[in-house]
Amino acid sequence: MIGRLTGNLIERNPPQIVIDCGGVGYEVDVPMSTFYNLPQVGAKVSLLTHFIVREDAQILYGFASAEERAAFRQLIKIAGVGPRTALGILSGLSVGELVQAIALQEPGRLVKIPGIGKKTAERLLLELKGKLGDAVGTAGAAAQPASDAQADILQALLALGYNDKEGAAALKALPKDVGVSEGIKMALKALAK
Repeated sequence: MIGRLTGNLIERNPPQIVIDCGGVGYEVDVPMSTFYNLPQVGAKVSLLTHFIVREDAQILYGFASAEERAAFRQLIKIAGVGPRTALGILSGLSVGELVQAIALQEPGRLVKIPGIGKKTAERLLLELKGKLGDAVGTAGAAAQPASDAQADILQALLALGYNDKEGAAALKALPKDVGVSEGIKMALKALAK
């Protein structure tokens, strides 16, 4: 219903802000990633929003980018993950980091977020696998392997001490149908040059 708000920022009380749009002050809950990038009080601001109507409340959630809003919408579709938990996840991880954690099936990244236990993290990874990358577009696409074999190869390279950028570059040079063990050997040879 309300897809975007543009107006003057009149209050900043994390995680909530108030935007004055033509004399009406809208309370908007935002993830900390958006909050830290807001201008000073009194400045003009424009946020994409997601409007939730419940029996006891009507709540606006605001996002600096379309990728953040798409990730939020995918997160709240999961049973047991409400808007507050979704905001917490987006406050603890960037969208690219979340896409990468899902692609590599790394629950350890999610468990570091307050309120996310091991079982919830594993359920998030399982239910979001293959969904979040499409929803948010190209965010984190360089780190998202094309197949399970490539995910295993990337995981091996990361375990050996290579960073995400080096691992992604090595994956690009590999044939799409390469096996895990052969792919690791080829990637190590490419990285050794």
